[in-house]
Amino acid sequence: MSHNTFGHLFRVTTWGESHGEAIGCVVDGCPPGLPLTAAEIQVFLDQRKPGQSRFTTQRREPDTVEILSGVFTDDAGQQVTTGAPISLVIRNVDQRSKDYGDIKDKFRPGHADITYWEKYGIRDYRGGGRSSARETAMRVAAGAVARKVLPGITIRGALVQIGEHQVDRSRWDWEAVGSNPFFCPDPCAVAEWTTYLDGIRKAGSSIGAVIEVVAEGVPAGLGAPLYAKLDQDLASAMMSINAVKGVEIGAGMASAELTGEANADEIRIGNDGKPRFLSNHAGGILGGISTGQPVVCRFAVKPTSSILSSRQTIDRHGKETDIITKGRHDPCVGIRAVPVGEAMMAIVLADHVLRDRAQCGPR
Repeated sequence: MSHNTFGHLFRVTTWGESHGEAIGCVVDGCPPGLPLTAAEIQVFLDQRKPGQSRFTTQRREPDTVEILSGVFTDDAGQQVTTGAPISLVIRNVDQRSKDYGDIKDKFRPGHADITYWEKYGIRDYRGGGRSSARETAMRVAAGAVARKVLPGITIRGALVQIGEHQVDRSRWDWEAVGSNPFFCPDPCAVAEWTTYLDGIRKAGSSIGAVIEVVAEGVPAGLGAPLYAKLDQDLASAMMSINAVKGVEIGAGMASAELTGEANADEIRIGNDGKPRFLSNHAGGILGGISTGQPVVCRFAVKPTSSILSSRQTIDRHGKETDIITKGRHDPCVGIRAVPVGEAMMAIVLADHVLRDRAQCGPR
């Protein structure tokens, strides 16, 4: 299975399966001399790990990260990066492979089961193997390393829609995101979402969601005009996340409804002598290059295909059958995709910061 690496100068390779002994990643290209400890990475993994509320899978994984290489204790007693590849590992401790025994020969509709079988002629039915969203834990770990390359840049994500229920942007409060199980920035929406998702969960069904990730403090000039556009790489990064079916930057699809006058982000000179944009429909990127405004990206996550409702399918022998997926699954996988989206934003920005530094020198 090829193509397990993402990035150019800052490169992330992940490995492992959902029900294997462990999952891990190698981060290559991280500059030397950056302070890095497992505890700093763990902060972000704790936001993503399962079993933290009734609205996520009840698989009990502590997701404790270990740093195997790429760091050294300097003369001051601080653990810092050496410039060598950073190898990270998380041991799997709560696999229940028997939950998947009933579907080992069947393909879940809406799942990668059938495409993995068609391409490779073999698949790991235990939790989806390599196609499992468990792989994203290592993206979050790598994203924590990437943030070390981004001093002065703040990356935050939020869940802005579950099913048909959207947040009220007039009530947006970043402080509220960490105080509810949905990463919701609208405090008033939490009660409605709780009732709604309880109904989905008790029915054994699932629902999709939309996540928004915002990076503030991004300098102007990251990216390139043609085949290394910042928004191009962001779209690729977000689309690579399990279950993502749509990505947009700034106004995104809604820009099709705007006139040229409404879409234009007018410009003035700020008090600091730098350009000041009066709006941000472009999402902080023009012509593939960052403008210095907040970079705004949203992505849509489909409902998980592992549900208790009987669905029509076929098995690997070519026979028609029905399928019900038992076990422990997220009723809304989009909830835990919030820290994953943040991590992918960090990885892309770290890569572009290093590429920009290589071509243009320090800004």
